[in-house]
Amino acid sequence: MQAELLNHPVLLSVVIIVCAYLLKLLIGKIGRRRRVKKATDNKHLTHSLRHFINLLMVMMLLVVWSTEIQNFALSVAAFAVAIVLAMREFIQSIIGFFYLVTTRPFKVGDWIQVDGMHGEVSEIDWVKTTLLDIDLKTYRMSRRVTYIPNGRLVVNPIKNLNFVKRYVTHDFEIVRRESINGFPIYDELYKRCLQYCEEFYDVAVRYNAIIERKLDASIFGPEPEIRFSTTDIGDFKANIKLFCPTELAIELEHKITSDFMQLWDEELDKKQLKYNDYKS
Repeated sequence: MQAELLNHPVLLSVVIIVCAYLLKLLIGKIGRRRRVKKATDNKHLTHSLRHFINLLMVMMLLVVWSTEIQNFALSVAAFAVAIVLAMREFIQSIIGFFYLVTTRPFKVGDWIQVDGMHGEVSEIDWVKTTLLDIDLKTYRMSRRVTYIPNGRLVVNPIKNLNFVKRYVTHDFEIVRRESINGFPIYDELYKRCLQYCEEFYDVAVRYNAIIERKLDASIFGPEPEIRFSTTDIGDFKANIKLFCPTELAIELEHKITSDFMQLWDEELDKKQLKYNDYKS
């Protein structure tokens, strides 16, 4: 029976593919059970095991079909160049996959930016990398999914945004057209920024230190920063920068913007009152 199976490469190939498929299903099921039971994230290990099974399956299929492949290669030698040119993109994607496996610029679950596209890596296979798109203005998932050929990851710069998943340097601007001196509200606005950051300040200090240690560089934070200036046409502009939890960035922006508008209007009323007193 075994000899007959070995003499039928098609049947043997089907057996290998089915076994590999069942084994991957079993690994996925075990991985999900362990994640639920032990509350640990083992997605990266599960993906690595599935890729190893795929590689093992391909190698076994190559062994099974080695004689047929050799005969086929001899018969199509004249068309080898045309085949390579036709499959150039596919070959580049395969090479890109090995590049990702060996250099490990990111892993499943990381936030990255490639060629203007940014998102969370949900899957890496032999041909493509799947990204769940993220809006970096709101730090929330969109409903779009982007598939990037692995070949593009070899020739384009890759930015790893993984540190942004927990804490982010959130920078926003507020512009007012009224021509008054805004510096009297600086101290009160900075005081309110510190109050909003007080609840997570200790954690922000530790997380900022971790990032600086890993990057071996000094970065902004954790204290807020306020800078007053003007636009190109002379409008008043306040640039505010916060080092805060990613999920609180938009909420803090709204609170600080509201406080700025309130303080600005109070200062504007004071200016109007002085003007009225002067006229009277």
